[in-house]
Amino acid sequence: MSIKSAAAVSLAKFFGYLSCKIRKSKGQTLPGFIAKKIDGNILSDLSQQVRGDVFAVMGTNGKTTTNALLYGLLTKEGKKVVINRTGSNMLNGVISAFVLAAGNDGKLDADFACIEADEFASGSILPKMKVNYLIITNITRDQLDRMGEVDIVYDKVLEAVKNFDGTLVINGDDVLTYSLALESGKKFVTYGIDEQVFDEASRSEIRESTFCKRCGSRLKYNFFHYGQLGDYYCEECGIKRPEMDYAAKDIKITEDEIAFTVNGKRIEIRAKANYNIYNSLSVYALLDDAGIMNDEMIKGFAEFDFRNNRENVYHIGESDIQIHLVKNPIGFQQKVALIKKDESEKDVVILINDEYQDGQDVSWLWDVNFEELRNENIKSITATGKRCLDMCLRLKYEEIECAYDFDVENVVRGHIEKKNRNVYLIVNYTGLYSSNDMLERLKKEYEEGEK
Repeated sequence: MSIKSAAAVSLAKFFGYLSCKIRKSKGQTLPGFIAKKIDGNILSDLSQQVRGDVFAVMGTNGKTTTNALLYGLLTKEGKKVVINRTGSNMLNGVISAFVLAAGNDGKLDADFACIEADEFASGSILPKMKVNYLIITNITRDQLDRMGEVDIVYDKVLEAVKNFDGTLVINGDDVLTYSLALESGKKFVTYGIDEQVFDEASRSEIRESTFCKRCGSRLKYNFFHYGQLGDYYCEECGIKRPEMDYAAKDIKITEDEIAFTVNGKRIEIRAKANYNIYNSLSVYALLDDAGIMNDEMIKGFAEFDFRNNRENVYHIGESDIQIHLVKNPIGFQQKVALIKKDESEKDVVILINDEYQDGQDVSWLWDVNFEELRNENIKSITATGKRCLDMCLRLKYEEIECAYDFDVENVVRGHIEKKNRNVYLIVNYTGLYSSNDMLERLKKEYEEGEK
């Protein structure tokens, strides 16, 4: 490493430390910004120091959980792994992950790296970083005012992939992701679910791609899972769901666990949501193709906590409050299905903000099939957050009664005081960390009050 690069790392780490002390922020992007200003090649230099493979994960839904699972399995093996764990998935956040993992002399001691990349930032990340494997989970709409419609996202990801020389690991059930892999001309392996395991509430009628990317004809399906994911085919040009390199079969689903077989290996995961089959399957496919998967790692799937701060459960007083992140129509539809799947009585709180990270255009709420919440087991629904009135209006059109309160803590305290036992708190992005912090504080408050 050059003196310039070493200086960039040392100064970036110092100012990053000061920033954490002063601002007490969880995210870390300042070190990456400083290091990049001093040395424009810093990401390339640091990623080249990784002894083994560098793995990247991107896609609209599932990338944070997938990347965390990949990291968890590798560290379980005792490997030293670089990760941008805070979700800082833009260029400065990715550089920061490598900078903070390096020593003050700029030298990196790492066996692997697991990097989550934003789809729109991928064009500035992939060309600057050594990447051996890239998982693409799916391509759907997300943050309309930043990313636009799904065709724009597709084009951005395709452009980034053209500057990538490793192996793609792609969701073959997603016609957009599969089409992108074919169009890119890159080497790829596929994964998918061979059985229909998603219920009607999960599937809804949301489609991000009703037409073939090759010829423009309307796609047809033998069956679909949700969104555009499923067993698709085009009668005009012949594109169809591929025979998967890694297919989930013999799927068994219970209340808190899911098991499936892939290429003769039985995988068990502790998760409630069926979409975590995809997250697990993508990681298995990558590690197996890379020649790293082993029996101990297979056991590690069952030990991984899929909540990842996005599906935490807090026991406060006599209430169990579970928090769930939603960012777009397809993701929200899966949470609606999860709520419907729970046959016990429940109260639902939906927090919708419109900060930059959320997307200020909340029209996507009209693409979610909320009629599934018209359920006798749901005692109450309350909308909160800056756009709670938009949420109330949306539910009014489904003839679903919805109260509102701009203060989420006030709503949650009300449920705790009423001793409501089962509360779902659905939040979009900017509500996630603040709501987790609030629930941790309330939990501590009630525990101290009981002493």
